[in-house]
Amino acid sequence: MWRKIRTSEGFRRVLGRSAAAYLKLVWKTQRVILEPADLYDWVDGEMPLILTFWHGQHFLTPFFCKPHHKAKVMISRSFDADVNAIAAETLGIGTIRGSGTHRNNFHEKGGVAATRQMLDALAEGVNVAMTADVPKISRRAGLGIVSIAKHSGRPIFPVAIATSNRIILQRSWDKSSLHLPFGKMAMVAEAPVQVAADADDATLERARQEVEAKLNRATARAETLAGRPPKAGSDAT
Repeated sequence: MWRKIRTSEGFRRVLGRSAAAYLKLVWKTQRVILEPADLYDWVDGEMPLILTFWHGQHFLTPFFCKPHHKAKVMISRSFDADVNAIAAETLGIGTIRGSGTHRNNFHEKGGVAATRQMLDALAEGVNVAMTADVPKISRRAGLGIVSIAKHSGRPIFPVAIATSNRIILQRSWDKSSLHLPFGKMAMVAEAPVQVAADADDATLERARQEVEAKLNRATARAETLAGRPPKAGSDAT
């Protein structure tokens, strides 16, 4: 009975809209720190762009966008991801359903179609956002995002968001953060990564490594600004 309720469209819609309302509360009660301080002047001159972040930091990324920004985010096709998609759409962010993979079921996950939709969105002047992680492997960037940059000619902006009040979901593979209201939030962006249209495999791999390094650096900086500097020898979460 519970499974039938949980997988029903009505239940997921209620849950998604409730999640959006909660995230609005969290956002409105944060003291936000931007780095660089002129982040939006900088970003607005580069649109449309590819926004990327680590999985687990994704819940507050809709608030990175300003009202005049057009944006779509890639979200997987799973039942549970429907809640995230409904929340994003409630917050004014379009969705593209599908995900890449490092396994052999790329087509099953809708990766090809989703990539095509992202390229089409960029060509139409719409920003796109996606997590950089290889599916189920936290903090390792995949080649998908640099391939999209190669074929679209648009820059990748690595960003990180951290809050001072949160609960880390230790049982999740990505150590997602459940952000709590009334705290401090840091939003940090690194310099964009550009990928040439004629990039070969070696160049794509270097770009992938650059995205990964910049996301880790942005995450560590956001944690520090939010008052949660990572412990020495440990990954930022």
